[in-house]
Amino acid sequence: MSDKRIDPRLFELYDKYCHGYLQRREFLQKAMAITVGVTSASALIESLMPDYASAQTVSFTDERIRGEYVTYPSPRGSGTMRGYLVRPMGQNARPAPGVLVIHENRGLNPHIEDVARRAAVEGFLALAPDGLTPAGGYPGNDDAGRALQRQIDPEQLKQDMIASAQFLVSHSDCTGALGVTGFCWGGGMTGALAVELGDLVRAAVPFYGGQPASEDVSRISAPLLIQYAENDPRINAGWPDFESALQANNVNYQMHMYPDTLHGFHNNSTPRYNPEAAALAWGRTIEFFREHLSD
Repeated sequence: MSDKRIDPRLFELYDKYCHGYLQRREFLQKAMAITVGVTSASALIESLMPDYASAQTVSFTDERIRGEYVTYPSPRGSGTMRGYLVRPMGQNARPAPGVLVIHENRGLNPHIEDVARRAAVEGFLALAPDGLTPAGGYPGNDDAGRALQRQIDPEQLKQDMIASAQFLVSHSDCTGALGVTGFCWGGGMTGALAVELGDLVRAAVPFYGGQPASEDVSRISAPLLIQYAENDPRINAGWPDFESALQANNVNYQMHMYPDTLHGFHNNSTPRYNPEAAALAWGRTIEFFREHLSD
């Protein structure tokens, strides 16, 4: 869904709320002040929330893929992890390059599962791990998911994502070629895995994620396709230093900043979705993975 009629100030408030800078009550109070005089102010605010039912693009039962929930060890993290593994079927039913799809700051919600299915349709073995596994898994709504993810130790989360990458790349249906992509928190984690896993990662595509520390960039071996929203000052503030470190360390990278977009523009379940930019960014992602994950 996408609605350009919504006051841009509401999107800014929503971004602060999503990332823990505002509590729900404060978010609602400030949003109501912006929409004062609007008969359906509460409905307008509610429209900022994700609508997963209408945003699904690839069905669970699509015959081109087969999805299942799997568990696997995470000895340095939570002990055991759970994820959504999606295999390509039909003519693509053979060992395939792996793509790790990392969620935002709220656990493995229906949108990220849909992104994993999209990757599988394109011929990749996709795994979307649930970072909320140690807390019982994604609770069914994003507000509760955000609260749970804030309670999990960040280092434990990182170790769980490392274990997820290792599980995927060693899977019998994977060729051994690993790509990583992620969104928001998952975008930052995509960069972190490029640092931590070195040449195990063959290609990394972070969407509007926080950047690795400059002193860690020398550890990146994978080519990067970096995707930013134009109107995302919180994330984009880190780009100049990151770009300088990438250039200083001769890292192979491309960066695209999509005009007139907001943080979260790829997520088609919220009004921040920009269909033109999302389609272009996803097309570039698939092309990038095909280029770098082919044997």
